[in-house]
Amino acid sequence: MAKLAAEGKFSGVVLLSHRGRTVLSRSYGMADREKGLPHHEGTAFSLSSAGKPFGAVAVLQLAQQGRLKLSDTVGTHLRGFAGDIAERVTVHHLLSGTSGLNTPDEDVHRVFRSREEVREYYEQWVRQSVPVAPPGTPTGHSGAEVGIPALIVEAVSGTSYWDYVQENILGRCGMTGPAFPTRPQWLTDPHIAHPYMTLADGSQVDAVRHLDKDSPDPDVLGKNPGRAFIDAPGDGGFATAPDLVRFARALGDGTLLDRPWAELLTGAKIPHSASSFGAYGMPVRIVNGQWVFGRGGGNPGVSASWNVYPYTGWVGVVLGNCDGLPLQEITGQEMQAITGASPGGGSGG
Repeated sequence: MAKLAAEGKFSGVVLLSHRGRTVLSRSYGMADREKGLPHHEGTAFSLSSAGKPFGAVAVLQLAQQGRLKLSDTVGTHLRGFAGDIAERVTVHHLLSGTSGLNTPDEDVHRVFRSREEVREYYEQWVRQSVPVAPPGTPTGHSGAEVGIPALIVEAVSGTSYWDYVQENILGRCGMTGPAFPTRPQWLTDPHIAHPYMTLADGSQVDAVRHLDKDSPDPDVLGKNPGRAFIDAPGDGGFATAPDLVRFARALGDGTLLDRPWAELLTGAKIPHSASSFGAYGMPVRIVNGQWVFGRGGGNPGVSASWNVYPYTGWVGVVLGNCDGLPLQEITGQEMQAITGASPGGGSGG
């Protein structure tokens, strides 16, 4: 990691924890270059897709309380969806990535100005989803499979997705970072890392301070994470590395979910390969005879990964705020160090 940092390919925090005790914690580079603020263990980073499991936990909390069932269809809780979605697609289909739905491309150039604008846009966006395969068919990263469960959480709980997750998940874990900061907070809070996005000419800019700049990366073409006023319901969020260790431990000790429900969250649902499976909101895999679960995420100037090794009590976290980080290689080495397996990829995006 020090070598990558010296080469300008990593700026961020790496943390390894064993049964709640920090074994390794290293910080490299700057959270805000303009203000000269270095990274430290208390720096909060954008999680991108690595925050999606928060939504799955929220749904399972409500299921544990008997307020919804995983067999409920979309129409049980939400109005206005076409019959082939409302009557056939279930909560289980959405959480497991098997809804058969496709969501149109987002307007990545839109600059949002309020929480209300973000929520309205993403509700209308997921309501444009259409069936492209029968329910039960793996459809992967469909926006509907993140956005519709968030709408169900709001309908059942009577509060916004952001407030529900803040109170019932992040707050309950004792997570201290700003969970869903708005862009004004991102600009002013010295504890939040700014994303440094690489442009076509190879230069890097602070995405939050340069909303007119686009990423040339084909995987995130035209995006700029700073344009979000707040992360979309069901997606993203911000956390420090110790926060993610607290979240991982809270999944296993009954703080967030009773044990059967926690096991349901991470239980293998859909086979992806010989030893990799889809669970609820995250991939799980068998590595050298033990289960590993977690989630990775990426955006222009954003890299995030957290992995949990429940058999041995290890948790690994990598959080970065610049492009060019070989995240899969790094998490593969993490898995090798912890499980003794040969390196081979990370926790998925």
